[in-house]
Amino acid sequence: MAITDVNSDLSADLGLRFLGVGNSQAYRLGSSAAVLEAGHRPWLLIDCGPTTLEAHLETYSAPPSALFITHAHFDHIGGLEGLYYRLATATPRLPPVKLFVPVALITVMQRRLADYPCLLAEGGSNFWDVFQLIPVSDGFWHRGLHFTVFSVRHHEHLSAFGLALEGRFLFTGDTRPIPEVLNRYARRGEWIFHDCGVEPNPSHCGLDEIRTEYSPDQCQRMVIYHYESEQAAEQIRRTGLRIARRGECFALQPLSVASAAPSLETVAPVPATAS
Repeated sequence: MAITDVNSDLSADLGLRFLGVGNSQAYRLGSSAAVLEAGHRPWLLIDCGPTTLEAHLETYSAPPSALFITHAHFDHIGGLEGLYYRLATATPRLPPVKLFVPVALITVMQRRLADYPCLLAEGGSNFWDVFQLIPVSDGFWHRGLHFTVFSVRHHEHLSAFGLALEGRFLFTGDTRPIPEVLNRYARRGEWIFHDCGVEPNPSHCGLDEIRTEYSPDQCQRMVIYHYESEQAAEQIRRTGLRIARRGECFALQPLSVASAAPSLETVAPVPATAS
């Protein structure tokens, strides 16, 4: 069966729930992170910032079983240390968490998180002991679905990556405008989850750039996150763009029923048992 057939036919009840939608200084909005759900059960967490682990525990009553990391800024990986301690000290011992990491980020994450000496005062534990590290380049398989990984424009070359599930969604991570990437990986009616603030900077897309860099069709399918405040969210919303709210879940229609402008269904946070 072709990859597109697998992604189209499997788990029609997929959704993407935002555990946080704020930028690095907007802790009240939660660290930007999202969970791919199937039937309200968490399948894959995207990023793990300082507020993410607690939000995941509140929503699903369990830590994540699988994560994808977009880049190594601490507002996107700062929660991994807390997850390490939770897993390393759990009784009984929890199974290793799958950690999908773009190859270019592994050395950076080693230096930022794993090189700290004696993570446990008692010794005898390495950071990676509690994780199943899965290096990824162009893509990976998880739960019978094939995900595409692509480079974005953030901070430095090959320092940040986005994630796409063909026929369902594209998640940018942190980036400057990347219309050429969307033209390749979100050309079949997928929802586009795009970070954006009111003002642009050398690492992030600004509100005016969304309208000038992307086509009307792409803007129609776009949901904005990683903004700086509630006031910024309202300013973005007034331009006609959709915004993600903390705790919101966006139903991801399968390709077979998706249109050029798929209908949006949001679902309030619902506690669910991790599988």
